[in-house]
Amino acid sequence: MSANSFLTALLREGLDVVQVGDWRDHNRNAKGPWGPVHGVMIHHTVTKGSARTVGICRTGYVGLPGPLCHGVITKDGRVHLVGYGRANHAGLGDDDVLRAVIAEQKFPADNEANTDGNRHFYGFECENLGDG
Repeated sequence: MSANSFLTALLREGLDVVQVGDWRDHNRNAKGPWGPVHGVMIHHTVTKGSARTVGICRTGYVGLPGPLCHGVITKDGRVHLVGYGRANHAGLGDDDVLRAVIAEQKFPADNEANTDGNRHFYGFECENLGDG
């Protein structure tokens, strides 16, 4: 789906969406292809403070340039769109696991890192320290 279709789908679900900068064109597409997309990767940020969290997810940090996801879900429930296209959020994974995701089957053992997850998943980060 296009960036505009992605935005429209989120809005149709009734989400409070914040568009951050040039999110539609902020991506890592120069590092490899984007798509086909087969799922959604969700992480928590281990950060505190919405502005700081959104900033890190948009720009990245030393050793891992942004965007680190497509959308950041902050504590107030808003979805901040920080990028669209390839993002640094999934890394390498197992091709057997990707096939199971596509087929909606039970995951096999993850025993190799031979498939580029950044091209196959939408990524969302939830603002959360992850400490219970």
